[in-house]
Amino acid sequence: MEWLKKLSEAIDYIESNLDSDISYDEAAKIACCSTFYFQRIFSYVAGVSLSEYIRRRRMTQAAFELQRTGAKVIDIALKYGYTSPTSFNRAFQSVHNITPAAARSIGNTFNAYPAIHFSVQVTGGNAMSYHIAEKQSMRIVGVRIPLSTDMEENQKNIPPFWQSVLSSNLFSEICSLSNQSPQGVLGVSVYENPKSFFYYIGVATDAPVPNGMFAFEIPPATWAVFENKGYFKENVQNIFRRFYTEWLPFSGYEYAGLPDVEVYPICKETPVSGHSEVWIAIKKDKEDRTCII
Repeated sequence: MEWLKKLSEAIDYIESNLDSDISYDEAAKIACCSTFYFQRIFSYVAGVSLSEYIRRRRMTQAAFELQRTGAKVIDIALKYGYTSPTSFNRAFQSVHNITPAAARSIGNTFNAYPAIHFSVQVTGGNAMSYHIAEKQSMRIVGVRIPLSTDMEENQKNIPPFWQSVLSSNLFSEICSLSNQSPQGVLGVSVYENPKSFFYYIGVATDAPVPNGMFAFEIPPATWAVFENKGYFKENVQNIFRRFYTEWLPFSGYEYAGLPDVEVYPICKETPVSGHSEVWIAIKKDKEDRTCII
């Protein structure tokens, strides 16, 4: 469970610096992975984005200090990284639903968020249907939008992107290109560096790239292919969460750090539910492993 230990050490770093600057890069270095993958893994395992977690923890500590000390609101705001009283007030209310000034009054209700501690939960009764697939390079062609390292912002932008493609002629045009495995419409996050980060809606194909579309080639890899039946949005996210918390720690594999591939059935109408797959690249565990990826 070395990778969970590394995540816990990264959390310890964050907790030690709630009242000072927190470097996502430093946290990722402690977790022994890229900043992008650290944020992504954190959100799946913790169930909340890294930025939201830090905001909640800082506002939890700020509320405690407002209640037990006579410190000025502006001093507490500055302590937790808010140079503007307005931004501190907004952040505080988003967590506690009351203003910082009102926090000193006895009887008000607050929302305290304890520090996260990662552990493996052994559960039963819910099988994860999967198979292992060896695959040569996978070439995808489709349309894309740029993403940022802000996971919250990406989660807001991707659903409207899907909706715009599904409601246009692009969807059928993309579908017609599919001639390789995996069959279906693919949702793929491709991170190369902070300036080259895109979400693709495309297909696996060897066909020429139409005007206005883009191609990307994923290198040969071993894939854990998880099957999903039900509503796409909820169940696909659940597969990622269970992969990190339930499947990976006991599998004898490591996360390979390649683009994850969501595979949806091709159909004329907007796909909402049914059979889908999640392809996650893996590699054999190393006994002396100290990194997540």
